[in-house]
Amino acid sequence: MSLDSYVTLGRSGLRVSPFTLGTMTFGPDWGWGSSVEESTKILATYVDRGGNSIDTANIYTNGHSEKIIGDYLAGRPSLRDRLVLGTKFFGNLYSTDPNGGGPSRKAIVQQLENSLRRLQTDYVDIYWLHNFDPVTPVEETLRTLDDLVGAGKIRYVGFSDVPAWATAEAATLARLRGWAPIIAVQVQYSLLERTSEGELVPMSQALGMGVMPWSPLHGGMLSGKYSSADSTVPDASRSRIPGEPGPAELTVIDAVNAVAEETGATSAQVALAWVQGRPGVVSTLIGARSIDQFETNVGALDVTLSEVHRAALDEVSAPKLNFPAENNRLLAPHLQFAGATVDGRTSVASPLLLASSARY
Repeated sequence: MSLDSYVTLGRSGLRVSPFTLGTMTFGPDWGWGSSVEESTKILATYVDRGGNSIDTANIYTNGHSEKIIGDYLAGRPSLRDRLVLGTKFFGNLYSTDPNGGGPSRKAIVQQLENSLRRLQTDYVDIYWLHNFDPVTPVEETLRTLDDLVGAGKIRYVGFSDVPAWATAEAATLARLRGWAPIIAVQVQYSLLERTSEGELVPMSQALGMGVMPWSPLHGGMLSGKYSSADSTVPDASRSRIPGEPGPAELTVIDAVNAVAEETGATSAQVALAWVQGRPGVVSTLIGARSIDQFETNVGALDVTLSEVHRAALDEVSAPKLNFPAENNRLLAPHLQFAGATVDGRTSVASPLLLASSARY
């Protein structure tokens, strides 16, 4: 597989690369991002290798991420229409302006105009709601986004980090009113964070939304720099250092490292290949602070995990999903006649349950 092995995003005709370039690290403004030169090099390499899906947000590095992308595209005007450019709204860059962020009509229009200015383009391909607001009526947000689609300023609508129930409500209202549909969701998803399998991923599959995971390496924990054998990693008897893996995480990390050793891939590539192969996942967000990190991450497209390796990783990282998702997972093996699946695999009917049902 390669970056130009394009896939359809959700219930739409929009085709994107299997890896979307995440640009939260573009710009040094937050103290840990890439320089402008390195960011531009990563962007150029991604595009040169056939990548067409770029993701940013108005708040990434205080708007600098959008500006870096805009400067790159300004020097290549023929490239813009060949890319799927997405940005997000919600975050407020203006501390004294109560309408500078959020999903109200005034805030959305203002944020979009500012993003278009920084990106130096007259439209955005995917405009993502970046968070959930329990105050603004969802109808106001959806109608505004539909108006912007009609005006040609955005092409598609996506939701990022919004609860499943709120996303489902919005998707239902949009369909009922004939407004622009929600074609995709961004969710935190990795071998160390699988709770989205409880409701968000099944909801997306049922409603025709493509799943775009972010933080597939869980903040670098799955990049290969950690293991339980590393004496610098705190053990269970010591207080955990923020951002460092604890005992539970290390169990999963060790399993990833073991698969990497067996396959000849890096740990990061194994973790990315696992995410990209999950049910419902269309395009995984990958980020990098250096061109070397980028090259390593993109190499995951060449990694094919065996069923044995996938099963081992599935088992060691199995999440506790709570009710009702956990009950559904446990009941699914008894519902083969209904076509139930568990983690994308067809279930096996329980002989005991079938025998009991035959009595009645």
